[in-house]
Amino acid sequence: MKFEQKKKGNKYTFTLYDDYFNLSYDTQSGSGDKNINYAYFPKKCSIRIEQHEWLKNVGYVWTIAGIYNLGNALYYNAPASGQGIWILSGITCILLAYLSKTKYSVFRTENGIIPIIQDKYHNQIINEINKRKKAQLLEWHREINPDNTFENEIEKFRWLVEEEAMNTREAEEKIQQVKALQMNSFPISSKKLN
Repeated sequence: MKFEQKKKGNKYTFTLYDDYFNLSYDTQSGSGDKNINYAYFPKKCSIRIEQHEWLKNVGYVWTIAGIYNLGNALYYNAPASGQGIWILSGITCILLAYLSKTKYSVFRTENGIIPIIQDKYHNQIINEINKRKKAQLLEWHREINPDNTFENEIEKFRWLVEEEAMNTREAEEKIQQVKALQMNSFPISSKKLN
């Protein structure tokens, strides 16, 4: 499965494989790619906004200059023709800056950041990665590991609930199985000690 996102000269391609996904990017500041296991995809993200600040600032300056020139022309009874062009140009720049704004959801991993443009594919990409993350976590950690300590196994199943790979009922069933194994490992003698 493949998703491509493009905005303002930045291109991000998410290629989803069975055990990992590849993020390749070609941006104004560089290009490259990285492979990330689904299990390491974080739940939380931050928001990054890219915007043409200089275009917005120029728009404000031109609008203020236009209002000032128009105010002067009206105050001194001078012709006001041509003074509105600065206001119109300034407002146009402000609108263009606003419309060219790009929002990203940024997920931080050990391999670096994973920026996902907030466009029509945004939720679909995150949902698909999270679905595969759940499957990978269950594949890796669903079964009880008898070589592990009982406490670690119980914590593992609680962690799987936190990661939303397992629901509480499933985790409690596994925890009960771990406790049953623990009881079988340390049988209680029915004989009384004198």
